[in-house]
Amino acid sequence: MLRSMFSAISGLRGHQIMMDVIGNNIANVNTVGYKSGRISFQDILSQTLRGATSPNGGLGSINPAQIGLGMTVAGIDVLHTQGNLQSTGKLTDMAIQGDGFFILADGARQYYTRDGAFDIAIDGTVVNPASGLKVQGWQADSSGAIDTTSAPGSVQIPIGQRTTALPTSAAELRGNLDAAAAVGDTATTTLTVFDSLGVSHSIKITFTKSAANAWDWAATTDPTDTEASITAATSTGTLTFTSNGLIDTVTPTLPTGTLSIDLANGATSPLLVDAAVDPPTLDFLQMTQFSGASEPVAHANGFTSGSLVTFAVGNGGEITGVYSNGQTEILGQIAMASFLNPAGLLRAGQNTFQTSSASGSPSIGRPGQGNRGTVTTGALEMSNVDLATQFTGMITAQRGFQANGRVITSSDEMLQELVNLKR
Repeated sequence: MLRSMFSAISGLRGHQIMMDVIGNNIANVNTVGYKSGRISFQDILSQTLRGATSPNGGLGSINPAQIGLGMTVAGIDVLHTQGNLQSTGKLTDMAIQGDGFFILADGARQYYTRDGAFDIAIDGTVVNPASGLKVQGWQADSSGAIDTTSAPGSVQIPIGQRTTALPTSAAELRGNLDAAAAVGDTATTTLTVFDSLGVSHSIKITFTKSAANAWDWAATTDPTDTEASITAATSTGTLTFTSNGLIDTVTPTLPTGTLSIDLANGATSPLLVDAAVDPPTLDFLQMTQFSGASEPVAHANGFTSGSLVTFAVGNGGEITGVYSNGQTEILGQIAMASFLNPAGLLRAGQNTFQTSSASGSPSIGRPGQGNRGTVTTGALEMSNVDLATQFTGMITAQRGFQANGRVITSSDEMLQELVNLKR
């Protein structure tokens, strides 16, 4: 009877811990990125009343006789199953679809989380605003290249930061000139170029048919643009076409022409003629002469200075900045960690985990590569707690606790009966 009381006590303790786990799960039913816990039990020591014997003579084998001495908690596992994604519409909110963890750091150590409720701090770094921990990844260099082989660090999205202007270094003319046009007919298009200060200049290019399969071209600046003028020697030329409507020759230079703009605002000319400076080209090779309307189109590279106004995060975790001048640029890359045994991670509070000897070392890389999941922006991963399962477990824990209590009560009554034998 004493054995039954102590066994029942171990059952009470175990089912109380079971209720603790269930209570914590239910408390975190709306916690972003929370992973539910699951308890498992096992029996402990057993007292052997009679050992087992093998067959002997005409007797068969005899099974052992043992009395169990209660139960204990075998383990409390973390279920890293996928939680549902909830759309928030916030650019800095991120959710992981698949396996893996975001990496956070406080400058001394790293933490791992499924909670992607991030924001941008005043220094431009991406952080968890509830804890101040900084999201880890890789920053792009000036050319947009990202070295994911280096150790990850803080990721910055410098909203409002300005980019330098890119002066025009090449221009292209394409489109059709009407083969049925009469000598003297014209067609025009406007080419917009940028100088080294990011100032735009409009150049009007006029095509005038001068003979069969021949068109003269002339470039002039906008009369209202008093800071720019075109060098006369490079502002005119002739295009000739073959009988099948394709470009044959271009003057003054074959296969491309050059255009020089003189500026009075202290900027470098967007189009240079000096061959020692690798002169840009004014490309006419895509022009055609077929029957139909004359529709020349001009396009030049280069852009004015702009400031970072917004950004986007791709499924692979790459951060692309969008500038006010319409340009885009790779800013950085979100890092993601995966583990051979994520259930071996230690809960560290604030929706984070830390590594342990059971979890192994993190495998850090880009989202979507290896066994790492992808990133969904504008959404958060909800808790994976299943209330139906938790309430069922609650009933089981309550009844298990109640039954063990009954064992103690019954054992007490039997002891009382034994005491009452002597009167």
